[in-house]
Amino acid sequence: MQFQVPQFIEIEDKIFGPLTLKQFLYLAGGAGACVALFIYIPYKILSVIMIIPIAGFTLALAFYKVNNKPFIDMVQSAFYYFLGDKLYLWRKEEKKPISQFSDQVEQAKSLISVPKMSESKLKDLTWSLDVKENLNPVTREGNDAQ
Repeated sequence: MQFQVPQFIEIEDKIFGPLTLKQFLYLAGGAGACVALFIYIPYKILSVIMIIPIAGFTLALAFYKVNNKPFIDMVQSAFYYFLGDKLYLWRKEEKKPISQFSDQVEQAKSLISVPKMSESKLKDLTWSLDVKENLNPVTREGNDAQ
């Protein structure tokens, strides 16, 4: 039995001519708000001034994409950012060993010393690695036993 696998599931269907359902609803809602403002505000110049941002926002919702994502995602993220908490505190706390051997651990730390490499030793070591020699960086002896 053969089943047909749907393809292009990320692309929305064009229902109203070249518009998807979301685009049509954004444009219809914006057009309705613009018409209502134009009819109910007696001063037409004031209504036009209020209509321009609404029409721009409506067009951005319907057609504008930011990083190949719809503009509504950016509006939603901005809304959550402005209403969310913005105070982030980080306090570094020193972790203390819980074991009974903490004084022994401190003594062992004081006894362990990591040698620091000077710049010339570091250059010698990188040169030896470049030519694939196995040199001990401290004694500068070859390590033939592998």
